[in-house]
Amino acid sequence: MLPSSPDARRQTPFAASLARSADHAACRAAIRAGSRSFYAASWLLPAAVRRDAYGLYAFCRLSDDAVDGAGARADAVPALRARLAAAYAGRPADAPADRALAEIVARHAIPQALPAALLEGLAWDAAGRRCPDLSALVAYAARVAGSVGAMMTLLMGERSAEALARACDLGIAMQLTNVARDVGEDARAGRLYLPEAWLREAGIDPDAFLARPEPSPALAAVVARLLEAADLLYARAESGIAMLPPACRPAVRAAGLIYAEIGRDLARSGLDPVTRRARVPGARKARLLARALVTPSHRRADWPALPEAAFLLDAVAAMPVPAAIPRPAWWNLGGQVVRVLDLIERLRERERLGGAAPS
Repeated sequence: MLPSSPDARRQTPFAASLARSADHAACRAAIRAGSRSFYAASWLLPAAVRRDAYGLYAFCRLSDDAVDGAGARADAVPALRARLAAAYAGRPADAPADRALAEIVARHAIPQALPAALLEGLAWDAAGRRCPDLSALVAYAARVAGSVGAMMTLLMGERSAEALARACDLGIAMQLTNVARDVGEDARAGRLYLPEAWLREAGIDPDAFLARPEPSPALAAVVARLLEAADLLYARAESGIAMLPPACRPAVRAAGLIYAEIGRDLARSGLDPVTRRARVPGARKARLLARALVTPSHRRADWPALPEAAFLLDAVAAMPVPAAIPRPAWWNLGGQVVRVLDLIERLRERERLGGAAPS
């Protein structure tokens, strides 16, 4: 954990000097290569928030790759936990993402329990843990994605329980979408995240499906059910966007719209996540970015936090807060419009040439 105030305030200037400009550039490059949907949405963030978001996501990305990527090691999670502890102690490992993380968590008073929850979820991945029901899947999603939503909310300067609950809703919704999209890919890797109770209700034996993943009307019904659960959370999350600084709202809305569109594409293709991977084409992604830029925010019903995510809110509530937490206070609409128009052209060009993400 970070030291309590006033020690936390004394640590901030030191931590703020840990990351170098080259570290932030490396984090940005990692996200550009590894998370195109987030990278596109990040274009709508204010520059300072965007830089810290790249650092946060870079550590999350490297953690996921260490557990689930090529060359993953059995001791990956303990090693990541040691790196996380070192970052919170102000002695990060000699890596750009670690130095950026140490700076970010000190500046924004992010409790260690949040990134630790992410690592716990990755440990569940490494152990091949399966989900007997929807609640178990939501508990997993709260760790690997709700925790990131909560950290992003703190990074934007908002710490209210309601805003954090809605951020967790959004992160969990995105993860449910990912699960629906990646059913075939996960099964071929020996992993299954769909609620086993739902599969059995649909007449699908989970072990038989893992041994031979195939599309079917029964599987399509389960996937549709999961996307419906995600859509309910996307709708809940919309209320929290109105609580964020105006400068940050379009990017958060864009992230939700882009991920929800993955589910729409999956539905349009017949709900077959085994033989086809759903995607959002660049032109469509650009239109969603433009829509996010002009859509007004409205605060709606105050839903309670999901029980599976409540521990994240409790960790934030228990965290001593420094005297001054950065919060974006302005938004250059004209500048954001120019950025989006530029991005639209770059996305179209990328699709035409079949190239990489825009720089």
